[in-house]
Amino acid sequence: MSKARRSSRLVVAAVALAAALAWPARAAQSPKPAPGPTLVLDTVKGSVEIELYPADAPKSVAHVLELVQKKFYQGLRFHRVEASLVQVGDPKSRNMQYREWWGREGSGTPVGVAEVSKRLRHFRGTVGLANTGSPTLSDSQFYIMKVNTGSSLDGKYTIIGHVTKGMDVVDRIEVADILKSMTVKAESAK
Repeated sequence: MSKARRSSRLVVAAVALAAALAWPARAAQSPKPAPGPTLVLDTVKGSVEIELYPADAPKSVAHVLELVQKKFYQGLRFHRVEASLVQVGDPKSRNMQYREWWGREGSGTPVGVAEVSKRLRHFRGTVGLANTGSPTLSDSQFYIMKVNTGSSLDGKYTIIGHVTKGMDVVDRIEVADILKSMTVKAESAK
């Protein structure tokens, strides 16, 4: 990683941490979207459950669910871990030889629409789709917020859900930790 890129990431992490410390804690973080399916991430550090928001981001949620059904996420590594978030979803992350390139690819089929909510916010546990400059380019990469970010990310990324169980697992994730599998929790087991 170049010195400039490392420096840039440190500045981003410092700004996110400063924003998180300045952001007031709120009991009601965002208006509660209609409940949707629950994803279960089985990582090397433990399980994480994510309730999805199909009413707010129908095409984005459907895209992720289709990838889950195809077992796309199985064996991927978390390629980005910062003080503010963790990120996964690059198929190249299965191969340690491509570590310098992790974070640059997706499934190859972007969502194609911007489903950015004006009412949902980025708080600890928020799950959103990463993009390369436009929400229409969102694909398989998603992030989980570890802190409240304030408004720095709001309105720029599609929020697809929130963590309901396992934030302690998210906090322990390190770069190159493996996402062993990702499944949809049966509705009757909710």
